[in-house]
Amino acid sequence: MSITVSTLGFPRIGPRRELKSALERFWTGKTNGQSLLADAAGLRAASWARQRSLGVTHIPSNDFSLYDHVLDTSVMVGAIPEIYGWRGGEVSIDTYFAMARGTHDATEDCASHGTHKHDLAALEMTKWFDNNYHYMVPELSRGQSFMLASTKPLDEFLEAKSLGFNTRPVLLGPVTYLTLGKSKDEGLDPLSLLPGLIPAYAEILRRLVTAGADWVQIDEPALVLDLNDHARRAFENAYGTLSSTVPGLKLLLTTYFGAIGDNLDMALRLPVAGLHLDLVCAPAQLEDVLVKAPSDLPLSLGVVDGRNIWRADLNALLDRIEPVVKQRGADKMMLAPSCSLLHVPVDLDLESELDADLKFWLAFAVQKIGELATLSRALGEGRGSVKDALATSARSVAARNASPKIHNPAVQKRTATVSPDMARRHASFEARRRLQRDRLSLPAFPTTTIGSFPQTDEVRKARAAHVKGTLSDSDYNGFLQRETKAAVRWQEKIGIDVLVHGEFERNDMVQYFGEQLAGYAFTKHGWVQSYGSRCVRPPIIFGDVSRPHPMTVEWSAYAQSLTTKPMKGMLTGPVTMLQWSFVRNDLPRGEVCRQIALALRDEVMDLEKAGIRIIQIDEPAIREGLPLRKAEWKAYLDWAVESFRLASSGVADETQIHTHMCYSEFNDIMDAIGALDADVISIETARSKMELLDAFTTYRYPNEIGPGVYDIHAPRCPSVDEMAALLDNAKQRLSPDQIWVNPDCGLKTRKWEEVRPALINMVHAARRIRSAAT
Repeated sequence: MSITVSTLGFPRIGPRRELKSALERFWTGKTNGQSLLADAAGLRAASWARQRSLGVTHIPSNDFSLYDHVLDTSVMVGAIPEIYGWRGGEVSIDTYFAMARGTHDATEDCASHGTHKHDLAALEMTKWFDNNYHYMVPELSRGQSFMLASTKPLDEFLEAKSLGFNTRPVLLGPVTYLTLGKSKDEGLDPLSLLPGLIPAYAEILRRLVTAGADWVQIDEPALVLDLNDHARRAFENAYGTLSSTVPGLKLLLTTYFGAIGDNLDMALRLPVAGLHLDLVCAPAQLEDVLVKAPSDLPLSLGVVDGRNIWRADLNALLDRIEPVVKQRGADKMMLAPSCSLLHVPVDLDLESELDADLKFWLAFAVQKIGELATLSRALGEGRGSVKDALATSARSVAARNASPKIHNPAVQKRTATVSPDMARRHASFEARRRLQRDRLSLPAFPTTTIGSFPQTDEVRKARAAHVKGTLSDSDYNGFLQRETKAAVRWQEKIGIDVLVHGEFERNDMVQYFGEQLAGYAFTKHGWVQSYGSRCVRPPIIFGDVSRPHPMTVEWSAYAQSLTTKPMKGMLTGPVTMLQWSFVRNDLPRGEVCRQIALALRDEVMDLEKAGIRIIQIDEPAIREGLPLRKAEWKAYLDWAVESFRLASSGVADETQIHTHMCYSEFNDIMDAIGALDADVISIETARSKMELLDAFTTYRYPNEIGPGVYDIHAPRCPSVDEMAALLDNAKQRLSPDQIWVNPDCGLKTRKWEEVRPALINMVHAARRIRSAAT
């Protein structure tokens, strides 16, 4: 008897990013909503068929989303803020994307000072637990009413059923949903809204049961967080109510990204039909569950890594799982990835140019399902039934462990000789600040951008032609020089104070550096969704990391030669280089991060030697990497802060170090952010209306801050009045001499016709505030 195989969720984007293409055709008006929905249905059908063909017996539905599954949940329960104009009934696709991306009336003059009727900001966006997926934050209010406003989970279950697939619908659980929400109403506890939310969940679950759903997967990753007794009671109340009001309901309670830990006793009291455990992030929790869980409770074992791309050691997994199956019975077990496969690329077989040895060590979503199917068959029919697959797995593990491509003695020796002095600036911030102000001569409220400018079709086509060899090195270099020069001249023209070169030569803020570092490898089709249509190809850190040659010095020096204004050198920080990669799992992450930091330290010092007076080391992922349990925070923050400082502290006091962080909550790690000792930090604050500054205010952050005044993830153009109001808001929280003026993030994903008027408005807003201050 084979054990049930499930996937928890499959990548939405399609093997070749078909979802991205469909969305962007719709957003640019090339197709209509009906066409977009048809494309989405085709992707779902192909996903269901593929999973079944690979051996999945519990195929998920409602794991697909046009933008984000948390946003889908807000729409499902009618948690749609009033500004979007929804008054009940079907939620239109335009309303859905207004919440996701905001809107802007293109007929209105961007330079005007008002906020127009059709000019709507998107919902706030932040990171999904401790990874680089972004979700749309539910906006909740006191007295919030909920209703079943969308039957998407039912519709997609019935859609699958009509195609011959009996799926397991997936819902984001009600307690996690509220935990992820935010409110502008001071003092509102989102969990206090639970009694009003549960009827909407009960209604959709009742309809799913009536439609024939055997199981419903309900994701509650909040169960791996530090919960208080109030939150635990919320779980018990929620699931007690659902159990009593939905007859015949079989819920698989799904946890991931960590151990249930001290929430286990409560979780085992919940009236659910099964429990999923992440045994990759938290393998040790299985023993506790086996002791405490009722013998008849089905367990879903998340044994294959849903967040990383290394091939599993199938023989070792069987050694561990076989006794559990024997103890509890095959009919009470399921095999699954640790979490949804949303976080890994679709199919390794698309990679025709990877190093053969490295490819032999990897598994993407399709291959991971194959691993689960092999495990299931081995457990049901014996290892002999899959002896070839097990032998291949053993060869892969042995080859990787023994490969000389992984180990570099010079890197290991350098890392071992790191001293505390290497992670300290020479002088205090105040002493550095005086030297830097004398050297840079910047006005109050200096303006800058985060680094990148639009990657136009022309830029992408030139890069693609160069990669293919149809555009020569000299012609490509000349093209990049012209783009860079035009960007510098335009920044000078509109009056930006600290310039950037635009990064036209860069494909991605991590990939560009990884391609030039030893120990990194890259795929051609290894795309994963970051948010909406935004997809990234995380590099693979497979071995010891070092910098064979300078990476950015040539372009930064060229840009600086074009202007007398300060030109920022732009680097991606070591924690982000780590966090946004698929990281080797044979070394502690902190050790890998130190290797990256030392490579970047060499680059920072070379930039300084080339005459670059301001160097920005972006760390948007430092909060994202924070462990979900507070007991583990200190160890992580110690090596994360040390790594940033190793990269940044070799320069003279006169050289100004910037960093940038975005789409994260900073309150809990302000001590660590202060310990980075960057001279200037820029942060995302436009969507939250400067709310994120509260953390810096409470902490009394002493260094300089650039609170974002322009939300770059929406196509709308903020007016001068809007940006000036945000700066006035910032002045209420910060000393005026701390404040820089900049967008929330880099501008590579925007169009020049959006960027130009927005940055002109930003400069005018800074001048207005500067003038008012004098």
